[in-house]
Amino acid sequence: MASLDLSIVNVAFPSLERSFPRDATSTLAWVITGYSVVFGALLVVAGRTADRLGRRLVFFWGLAVFCAGSAMCGLAPSVTVLIVGRVIEGTGAAAMLPASLGLLLGAFTAERRSQMVALWGGIGALAVATGPSLGAGLISVASWHWIFYANIPLGLAAWLFGRQVLVESKTESQGAVPDYLGAVLVAMALAAIVLGISQGPAWGWSSISVIGSFGASIVLGIAFLVRSARHVSPVLDLTLFSQRSFTVANAATLLYAMGFFAMLLGNILFLTGVWHYSILSAGLAVTPGPLVVAAVSGPAGRLASRIGFRPVITVGSTLFAGGLAWYALLIGLHPEYLALWLPATIITGLGIGFTFPVLSAAAVSSLHADRFAVGSAVNQTARQIGGAFGIAIMVVILESTHGSLPDLANFHHLWWYAASMAAMSGLASQFIRPRSPSPLAA
Repeated sequence: MASLDLSIVNVAFPSLERSFPRDATSTLAWVITGYSVVFGALLVVAGRTADRLGRRLVFFWGLAVFCAGSAMCGLAPSVTVLIVGRVIEGTGAAAMLPASLGLLLGAFTAERRSQMVALWGGIGALAVATGPSLGAGLISVASWHWIFYANIPLGLAAWLFGRQVLVESKTESQGAVPDYLGAVLVAMALAAIVLGISQGPAWGWSSISVIGSFGASIVLGIAFLVRSARHVSPVLDLTLFSQRSFTVANAATLLYAMGFFAMLLGNILFLTGVWHYSILSAGLAVTPGPLVVAAVSGPAGRLASRIGFRPVITVGSTLFAGGLAWYALLIGLHPEYLALWLPATIITGLGIGFTFPVLSAAAVSSLHADRFAVGSAVNQTARQIGGAFGIAIMVVILESTHGSLPDLANFHHLWWYAASMAAMSGLASQFIRPRSPSPLAA
């Protein structure tokens, strides 16, 4: 459910625009960025809380919070209530994900754990892949409200079966209390910078409100870094960044996510707004890309384990940037799905599949084994933060559209922007230390 809600809401965006016509796109974008910001900010502390208090306990609390947020989203009479519901959902998702992985690792012997982690990741990838088509189907049959209502019976089933089979586990030593204030500081810093970016065109880039948003983000960010340097159990363990490969891989992940998430939502908006596809047709049209990602992620990881991270990431970034350039150079006002859109979707899918999972493996490859979990959580956080930034920049690029030709030109600008992020990510990844291939990539 947590992974599904990263992609299923994208296909609902055109319906949300019609349901709330008085709200600007920059406001509606918080339905997506609010989830990503909170999810990313709480992921590390939620994992440490699960280790400390019990993974089963935190998993069930996360499940309950997620379903409560889903119910609020489904019932939302306004965009404000919908955004609050999404923030609650993000809080629950941040609790569920690390706790669920910890429960799996505790339930299986060491020799089977790699299989379980691969299955856990594969189900997440499958959820992201099926999100657009599933969401489009629910919206076409009922309404956008049902993409949130659908979480409730799934959550109830997970609670009923989980009560019977999940066994509590926690670390032997409870350790220090996680830095919850630090999590609040980083969430506020991220929200401030996203607000400044997304509202820049409306408020004016030189307005006091925009400058104040960026200034608040800087102050809050500095306070967060100072607290992380001093706290015994910080949100962000700064000593992790003494490893060059960890630092570079996370920077590359953030850049890549800025392009990836902007493309993900931008493509849906293009298909429904310029080619005038129905929501169902648009959801089906973008589904081959995520399916390709799910299919090639495993082989890409195994290839990286044999030849190293850098060559695979370089190929993936090049493919992703090339597919985006295809969109920008060849896609026009008239629908040409089989001849133009589908090949670009397959190329970008190949690029994503060769890059995202390998970047995750590269991020933790230089860390000691007892720091794999926190290192992986930081990488997931970088991905979510990049996604929030990417959506905010997408709003800036597209919000000035008026008429078909300007619409098309702005989408071309969006695809070039995403391609540039992919290229910058590929360049950054060249600074990952060359080393013997790691089994982590598999």
